[in-house]
Amino acid sequence: MAKPSKKGFTLIELLVVTAIIGLLASIVLVSVNTARRKARDTRRLADMRTVVTALELYYDTYQAYPNSDNEGCGGWDTPGDGDFIGTLTTLGLINGKIMDPTTNIDCGNYFYYKYWAGYAGCDINRGDFYVLGIADMETSGNPHPQSPGWHCPNADWQAIFEWVTGAFEH
Repeated sequence: MAKPSKKGFTLIELLVVTAIIGLLASIVLVSVNTARRKARDTRRLADMRTVVTALELYYDTYQAYPNSDNEGCGGWDTPGDGDFIGTLTTLGLINGKIMDPTTNIDCGNYFYYKYWAGYAGCDINRGDFYVLGIADMETSGNPHPQSPGWHCPNADWQAIFEWVTGAFEH
């Protein structure tokens, strides 16, 4: 009498293979989520480079930076409606849809404000100045390593934003 051949897997073998596949899937998922957060932060920094370039083009033309034109969010200009720094958008210096990849409710994640000369103890002779910031970066603590920072004697915007920059008119 011939012995029947054992074909198939035992329950233990199936459970081990399932556990290994589950472990590998969770590792891949964590890696993909990390890559997505880094990609969104890269997009945020690219948006800020675009806005800074547009602000400098505006300054070259008008010898001043645009005023903040948002009355919400403490006077900060924010892109919650897709119209970030409307003057730059109207003039075609930036795409009107500069928006954070994830956070655009309430005040959003990008902020712009033009301050008057001498505000917060800054040198009045340097003129008005703007502050441009990102409130929340996903892959860094405060501050983001690429943040240029911006402060005056009586105010440090780096304490408010994870990435911030600014410039004087003079």
